[in-house]
Amino acid sequence: MLSLRLTERFVHEHGHRPGPSEVRSWERSLPALMSVLVEAGLHDVTVLLEYGLPLTSKRADAVLAGVHPRTGEPSYVVVELKQWSQAAPEDGEPLLCRVDAYTRPVLNPIEQVRGYCDYLASFNGALAEHPHRIAGAVYLNNASEFGVAGLDEVGQSERGRLFTEERRGAFIAFLQERLAAASGAVAADELLAGKIAPSKQLMAVAAQEVREREQFVLLDEQRVAYETVMRAVRRAAQADRKEVVVVTGGPGTGKSVIALSLLGGLYRQGRTAMHATGSQSFTKTMRKVAGARKREVQELFKYFNSFITAERNALDVIVCDEAHRLRKTSANRYTPAAQRSDKPQVEELIDAARVPVFLLDEHQVVRPGEMGRVEEIRGAAAAKGLPCTVIPLDSQFRCGGSDAYLRWVLRLLGLEEGGPVTWEPDGKMELLVADSPQQMEEFLEAKRALGYGARMSAGFCWKWSKETSPGKPLPADVVIGDWKRPWNVYGDRGVAGAPPSALWATDPAGFGQVGCVYTAQGFEYEWSGVIMGPDLVWREGGWVTDRNASQDPAFKRSTPDSDVRLLIRNTYKVLLTRGMMGTIVYSTDSETRAKLHELAGDPRPALVG
Repeated sequence: MLSLRLTERFVHEHGHRPGPSEVRSWERSLPALMSVLVEAGLHDVTVLLEYGLPLTSKRADAVLAGVHPRTGEPSYVVVELKQWSQAAPEDGEPLLCRVDAYTRPVLNPIEQVRGYCDYLASFNGALAEHPHRIAGAVYLNNASEFGVAGLDEVGQSERGRLFTEERRGAFIAFLQERLAAASGAVAADELLAGKIAPSKQLMAVAAQEVREREQFVLLDEQRVAYETVMRAVRRAAQADRKEVVVVTGGPGTGKSVIALSLLGGLYRQGRTAMHATGSQSFTKTMRKVAGARKREVQELFKYFNSFITAERNALDVIVCDEAHRLRKTSANRYTPAAQRSDKPQVEELIDAARVPVFLLDEHQVVRPGEMGRVEEIRGAAAAKGLPCTVIPLDSQFRCGGSDAYLRWVLRLLGLEEGGPVTWEPDGKMELLVADSPQQMEEFLEAKRALGYGARMSAGFCWKWSKETSPGKPLPADVVIGDWKRPWNVYGDRGVAGAPPSALWATDPAGFGQVGCVYTAQGFEYEWSGVIMGPDLVWREGGWVTDRNASQDPAFKRSTPDSDVRLLIRNTYKVLLTRGMMGTIVYSTDSETRAKLHELAGDPRPALVG
């Protein structure tokens, strides 16, 4: 039975059994598709079931591989199968549709299959130079024309056509126009062997997108870092060699600006390149900023663990931004058993490109298991016999460009030798201490009323409710006396007017929720309010950390106390360096507040909006 064989293969590939609904879908949809192929006389077409899209966990229900009846070229049809009996477009948004089986709108299947085709044309070498070879169709064998009327409001095209059982004849004609009654084995082999890399067409689009959005100029060591990478790329091409580049710098030194500049420059030269991070929030925001108008450009922004099965040296460059978030390995509970290995993540990334570039700040390691340090990368490069160039960025553009404020934060937290010092205003950055969270929030509200952006963040000292009942407001998890506020949204969907977690730092509606370090890291806003919790308090001339006061699920019993102490201080270092104009800090501990007032240079500053 086909579904049993598919289940066995699924377990082998993914390490767990498919859900009952998926098995039922195979049992009902696949015979319907096979019946159409037989009736169309396409007995010899090769059918790739549950075809995995490269560098993503997404799977197409079926890809039909064969020969084009007129040109004799390889020809492919991606088929999305649904057991829906009816579906209606979402009011005012035809890209989405409503289906009785789901409580929320889902993507219109026409757009879904079109997206799969576009993605394959952009990333599979067998199609990169021949995008005309791929077409897409949705087959709803349970639906009537009336039941799905309106779905075609999204527009149909060669890569996105919809057929119901009532239009079975039209579906057969569609397939016969693209597939001949001949063996598809060779075409299938070519698709499966296709090199996984961005196509030249995609890079041209990306170059235009990044160029149009480039509003920055690289200065001094930023330009040095950029030119060093570009020179390494030229050497790699001319001498068939690899080279590792590491760019280090604190918050606001321009690491991400360099990353985007590199992508723009590389794409304009026709080089293959990708951007990767270990942060969901950061990656989603980069996709939004650099690829807002082009979905295919968004797909150039990946996660560190996307390269487990990447072909060695398939890319010219991989730009690893926020590389302090590298993990020991890419394997996690969602990794298919067949792909699990103990290979270090840094090695996977080095292997993926001729010039791997790592941009990092060692003081932003905030979770146990994060391995993004210069010596780790140097060691991995040396083990492979590769040269490794390290470029430090000294100038910074966050915190008003105030080097003095950054040094004050590092000294305050004991991350730089010398002990805490009193803040001396430098005209670039403002520092204030609040005596209550209400006072802090009112101060930030006053700044927002003047047109400035502001956010509140806190140490991970309150539990985070990850689920919100439909129609209910976010739970007020952060409770300090009578003051109660929710953490930022957990997940990819907005809740009660609050933005999804990935957009908390950039969406104005993020104010009112308290951001955690994992949401704030990598971003900046004009005014930053920071709540220091009981996990870090000042006692008898020094900092005392209390791991029991932390609610961070990343801290396990096996995490050494020394690691916890450093990670908690790094957390507050990240939070205290998000503001571009000023920071207002509040501690839940009275003795710590008194010390902060002292170090801020004014025992009791008047907070005036």
